[in-house]
Amino acid sequence: MEAVSPSPSPDAQAAPRPNYVYWGGPNLYVNLTSRCSASCTFCLRTFTWEVFGYDLRLAPDQEPSAVQVIEAAQAALGERRPREVVFTGLGEPTLRLLELTEVLRWANARGLPTRLDTNGHGQLLNPGHHVAWELADAGLDAVSISLNAPDAEAYEAICRPVVAKAFAAVVEFIRDVVALGLEVTVTAVDVPGLDLPAVMELATELGAGLRVRRLITPADRSRTSS
Repeated sequence: MEAVSPSPSPDAQAAPRPNYVYWGGPNLYVNLTSRCSASCTFCLRTFTWEVFGYDLRLAPDQEPSAVQVIEAAQAALGERRPREVVFTGLGEPTLRLLELTEVLRWANARGLPTRLDTNGHGQLLNPGHHVAWELADAGLDAVSISLNAPDAEAYEAICRPVVAKAFAAVVEFIRDVVALGLEVTVTAVDVPGLDLPAVMELATELGAGLRVRRLITPADRSRTSS
């Protein structure tokens, strides 16, 4: 199924586009795509494309090649060395698996710690690949996986995936990356009604740590912008 892409938000005009690589505190972030295989109820892009003052919206024809990302990252590294190179943005990075693994190999060759923030749908999005193994083989150090629910019913309601059997795929991906020895954290946004103890129990069962993320609303953004 075609991954969904949200409509542009009128307030996302903070910086010239496209932004492939950007600093956020001590970390260097890599933005590969704005496409996603979910439409989470809590996603920032329902009301903004701005993160750390950068407009992260990428049209499909603006998605960068691995060479473009590496060139931008090399330029950024002239400023300072990052604590981590983080593959994230407001889309799902594993939709660009080839570019993702190529940039990972580049970062790994330079001794740069790397982390992937993902919704865990990568195996569904890349049939014929062993996604967890390919990421580990490319040198990925850590992965943060957006779990957000303790069961398939709650997951469907909160994350609204456009791929079938998404919750089962997320759980399997967590098992895979844990087995490969990566540093694994699962996350959950504290949306109203979420059974956080049950999410924590599942994370523990899967061998992963849990980080609870605060729900950010348009009102929060208005307060920080004023």
